[in-house]
Amino acid sequence: QVQLVESGGGLVQAGGSLRLSCAASGRTFSSYVLGWFRQAPGKEREFVAGLYWSGGNTKYADSVKGRFTISRDNAKTTLYLQMNGLKPEDTAVYHCAAGWSPVQRIATMPNWYDIWGQGTQVTVSS
Repeated sequence: QVQLVESGGGLVQAGGSLRLSCAASGRTFSSYVLGWFRQAPGKEREFVAGLYWSGGNTKYADSVKGRFTISRDNAKTTLYLQMNGLKPEDTAVYHCAAGWSPVQRIATMPNWYDIWGQGTQVTVSS
């Protein structure tokens, strides 16, 4: 059974940092794109960052470029999102997601991904 489990969320002041983790299990992810999405109350789920597992290439939303870094640990099959310079508008539930892809192209639409974690809350106070 394929499973994604997020952790690392919490409450932080503006300007602070958090690192989210997404533990993946149940299969190998060598031909998968793994991504981070977030959803704030009353808003649609939006793409934050993505990574092609075997190649390591990455893509970021403009709103987080230069502040967030996506990475992976092959040995632990874990995806990370290092978030620095957090802003109140970053407050949301953060989900990791996975989707199979034969090419190193990172999709940004949520409905492309077919495996999702349960999410972890990130709250940034002003």
